Amino acid sequence: MSTQTLTEAKMTHHDLLKDQVAIVTGSGRGIGLAIAKRLANAGATAIITDITEEFASSGAKEITDSGLKAFPTVCNVTDVSSIEKMTEEVMNKYGKVDILVNNAGITKDTLFMRMKLEDWSAVIETNLTSVFKVTQSVIKNMSKANYGRIVNIASVIGMHGNFGQANYAASKAGVIALTKTLAKEYASKNVTCNAIAPGFIDTAMTQKLKPEMKEQYLKFIPLGRFGQPEDVAEAAFYFCTGGSYITGQVIVVDGGMFM
Repeated sequence: MSTQTLTEAKMTHHDLLKDQVAIVTGSGRGIGLAIAKRLANAGATAIITDITEEFASSGAKEITDSGLKAFPTVCNVTDVSSIEKMTEEVMNKYGKVDILVNNAGITKDTLFMRMKLEDWSAVIETNLTSVFKVTQSVIKNMSKANYGRIVNIASVIGMHGNFGQANYAASKAGVIALTKTLAKEYASKNVTCNAIAPGFIDTAMTQKLKPEMKEQYLKFIPLGRFGQPEDVAEAAFYFCTGGSYITGQVIVVDGGMFM
């Protein structure tokens, strides 16, 4: 490939999402921020939403400092009025939402017998019900525009279960089922809806694990390494750019752990 065509390829890649507006929930850090950066890198304006202003602003700053487009806004994904305020702000400023990545999530792990109802409810509310609430607040606009890309971050735990994660597994399995239903209901409006099921990704959430636990996990990963947030971001990017004939699917990003 000549230098010229290489530059052209780079340029078109950079412009793949030119003028698109992408909301990524929980994107102040970790996987959410990696996804937001990847979309911004292709020309999108990344809406960085997080539960604290500090995270939202620092995430957006990382993106704008590298010359890309981002806009921070505080959003508590469990609170309808907070979601509506965020959506309204984005609509007033940009007039549309092309991409929604439902990424915000928490864990409250403990064995089933010891799990308190509030720990069950908090995880279901944050990981599953939030996807319903946030999607409902933007899908009308996508439907009217006859275009939309929705990417939900699920987990391999939602497909296989895990000790001490009944609430988390149930929430992520719910996300997968919701993804397939949205894909069916909105296909005629040119809105695709897909899910990503990450395996063990190296983030603040997993860094809390003891070294010997990490060693154990590594034994089960054929690729011999933990995933990086960027590995998940690449899959999200694909769904938002190349995957126009793909909907209702779950792509597993786990280094071969559950093949």
